[in-house]
Amino acid sequence: MTAVLESEITAQTPCGLNHLVLNVRDIEESHRFWTELLGFRQVGTSRRADPAGKPPMRFYSGERDGKLRHHDIALVEGSAPSANPAMQPQALNHVAIEYATHEAWRKQIAFLTARGVALHRRVERGVTHSIHLTDPDGCEIELVYELPRTLWENDIDAALNRAVERPVAG
Repeated sequence: MTAVLESEITAQTPCGLNHLVLNVRDIEESHRFWTELLGFRQVGTSRRADPAGKPPMRFYSGERDGKLRHHDIALVEGSAPSANPAMQPQALNHVAIEYATHEAWRKQIAFLTARGVALHRRVERGVTHSIHLTDPDGCEIELVYELPRTLWENDIDAALNRAVERPVAG
């Protein structure tokens, strides 16, 4: 492997947002809102046990070109926003930014690492490879490369429940 000069490493332009995860007060109420009022379809439910006994995360998808995505939105009950909107609730769990290719994703990780950005939680999921960081205001950012849909489209729920933790470096 050849050394890359820091001046040759540049930020990679993402292809857009991949998904949004929302903290909610009542997962049943939010489920009805996103499915019955906005038309999203529930495509999966996390099978990972929550240590605090909270309901599992749920995943929802719209359609693109007549096909479901692995998820556009996920709902998490627990880290709830205030019932009083005047309290300026923090309902965002994390934002996922997608890179068009695995190479662009890896280059972005190298770019951030070269600049001393702290990265944490690298995960190979059934639908994405991802690594996490935190923005200056404490919001979690997930950088993702979405795997080819042929690897997950026949069993979205199973793919959403696959997660292999990997070392951050490497």
